[in-house]
Amino acid sequence: MNTAAENNAAAAILELRQVNKIYKSAGNELQVLKGIDFSVARGNTVAIIGPSGSGKTTLLGICAGLDKASTGTVLLNGIALGGLSEDQRAAVRNNYVGFIFQNFQLMPTLTALENVMVPLELRGQKGARKTALELLEKVGLAERAAHYPVQLSGGEQQRVALARAFSNQPAILFADEPTGNLDEETGEKIEEMLFALNREAGTTLIIVTHDPELAAKTSRIISMKGGLIQ
Repeated sequence: MNTAAENNAAAAILELRQVNKIYKSAGNELQVLKGIDFSVARGNTVAIIGPSGSGKTTLLGICAGLDKASTGTVLLNGIALGGLSEDQRAAVRNNYVGFIFQNFQLMPTLTALENVMVPLELRGQKGARKTALELLEKVGLAERAAHYPVQLSGGEQQRVALARAFSNQPAILFADEPTGNLDEETGEKIEEMLFALNREAGTTLIIVTHDPELAAKTSRIISMKGGLIQ
């Protein structure tokens, strides 16, 4: 018979156990994360908040497999990331993870449509163009599909990034200050689209933000200070 703890572990899409991150430079050590423990159940929405330098973005990168913990265990969709090579971590990200960044991270030489198609083509998915067009339509940019990022406003670029993030139907989506470079009105529209797409897809959502109003829209808030969870 399963215990409650075993059931909770099975339900968690993300689990961190005693995660530390130490950067070494010129003989000095800087510990950015200190014994981080938490888990996130599938389908949850979580905000990670805290002052600049508290370790939020470092934590997000480790959770997503963009960076490796110095010590401790990170389980993403049941996969232990610590022992994987960079190529193996990239494969995990491509299969299970979506990203939204503060500075959009669109490829400047690709159109909006092509940017959204990239994750689909990397997976060898059929009908990539049709799926990408449908997603651009959901974020209100179907008529801008042939435009390049330089031809789009900041809000439009972030909408393209939203469509791209959901294109591979990720199990978990990480958003790092998704409205940080946008004005208040545009940011609110992006937030509405993000949560609407997330509800529709049933994706687990983890947001790093300085914005208490955005954090309040999630079902759980993790507060960080000095590399520790408060």
